[in-house]
Amino acid sequence: MPAETADRKMDMPRILLAADRSSSGKTTITAGLLAALTSRGYSVQPFKVALDYIDPSYHSEITGRRARNLDGYLMEEEGVLDVFTHACDVDGKADIAVIEGVRGLFEGLESLGETGSTAQVAKMLNCPVILIINARSITRSAAALVNGYKNFDPDVNIVGVILNNIGGMRHAKKAKEAVEHFTGVPVLGIIPRDNAMQISMRHLGLVPAIEERRRINDLDERITAIEKRVSEGIDIDKVLELARQAEPVEKPESSVFTARKTEGEAPVIGVALDEAFNFYYHNNLELLELAGAKIEYFSPIHDKSLPDVDALYLGGGYPELFASELEANESMKQDIKKASEAGLPIYGECGGLMYLTERITTGVKGKGTYHMAEMPESTHEMVGALPGHSLMGHKRVVSYNIGALDVDTIIGKCGNSFIGHEFHHSEVTELPSDAKFAIKLSRGTGIVDGWDGLVKNNTLGAYAHLEASSYKDFATTFVDAAAKYRSEKA
Repeated sequence: MPAETADRKMDMPRILLAADRSSSGKTTITAGLLAALTSRGYSVQPFKVALDYIDPSYHSEITGRRARNLDGYLMEEEGVLDVFTHACDVDGKADIAVIEGVRGLFEGLESLGETGSTAQVAKMLNCPVILIINARSITRSAAALVNGYKNFDPDVNIVGVILNNIGGMRHAKKAKEAVEHFTGVPVLGIIPRDNAMQISMRHLGLVPAIEERRRINDLDERITAIEKRVSEGIDIDKVLELARQAEPVEKPESSVFTARKTEGEAPVIGVALDEAFNFYYHNNLELLELAGAKIEYFSPIHDKSLPDVDALYLGGGYPELFASELEANESMKQDIKKASEAGLPIYGECGGLMYLTERITTGVKGKGTYHMAEMPESTHEMVGALPGHSLMGHKRVVSYNIGALDVDTIIGKCGNSFIGHEFHHSEVTELPSDAKFAIKLSRGTGIVDGWDGLVKNNTLGAYAHLEASSYKDFATTFVDAAAKYRSEKA
């Protein structure tokens, strides 16, 4: 093996928790395993397969390390390896990596291909897989499920099974015996049915960790209860043994996580972070800093004025649930609107887009339900930096999207293309006939008729969520826009 290749080898114990389907309990079990390993003194690097903000927020909260997303549709194999190896090093060398899968093990973008699936990432990282089975009301059938998953793609290395939602000792004994006898795969854990194994839910999934901590007093107690049940039900030592059997991974020859040489004082990008706005990929924030920016966090709910910044990044979240608080903070809304009119580069993603429009209406009736949070029927005035009325009904959009910039913008030049995603229950209505859009989608819904990226002045709001290690022009172009604004105002 050449010396340079050997230098790129990383020996990183790792395990991937997959499931037979959604709602099998993998998120809660992952949280418990992360807590149990952290309590034992391990530095645990968490990951989540596919694009999701909320599950990783708990991963980060529990481990104290920045959780990262791994997506085989957005990222080539080299990109997945780059994110994985970088994350395992950047916050101090991790002792073990724990990856939470998405949906069922083999669910992906297509019916006949593995792109975007947990299985694809498991193979890219040559990672041992523990399969979580929702064993409610089944015993021998659990063995049939395991054999089906094991034989569907033998290149996926299923090394153990966790049986969840077990009703009692007799149920546990029969299911465990059946799985081990008929499949040869060891049962590493038995998790009983227990209401303590729950984290609060709402219409986009779990309640984000930052909000859950501020909203309730017993988050630590809940996590501790989950950790206790996982520690009692799962053979943690065996999980560690299997994780250590993973072969070393190879770091890519070049990494996107490389600091850019810049001149002059770093432009300051204000990032909205509070209960209403907290959907950010850590890659995006880190890559903004590596591109030369300084990040300053602020709260559109709690802060009365905008900090002195050269650009604004308003991420996704739940502005609809905090619409009254956002409306009441008149001084913040006025600061942002004036800054927009003065040409400050402002980028709003999904929830940020909604906040930048003229108003938000919540509690719209007559459009069906989908785990909707309780919201009163009311309308709240927002910033008004962008035209339109954000209607929070029961529309549900969950999709990857593919787009290209139709004009030069603060997040990229005309012709730049990206793969991103959108996940929202709102729509922007009452747009003027001369509304301008920057993004043309070839896949996805966007704001109207396949167009996304509503633009006014130097402000851009979009339903598309971008992942900066995949769409590499985001960080550099946005930082350049901030630097330009800084130099012009000097």
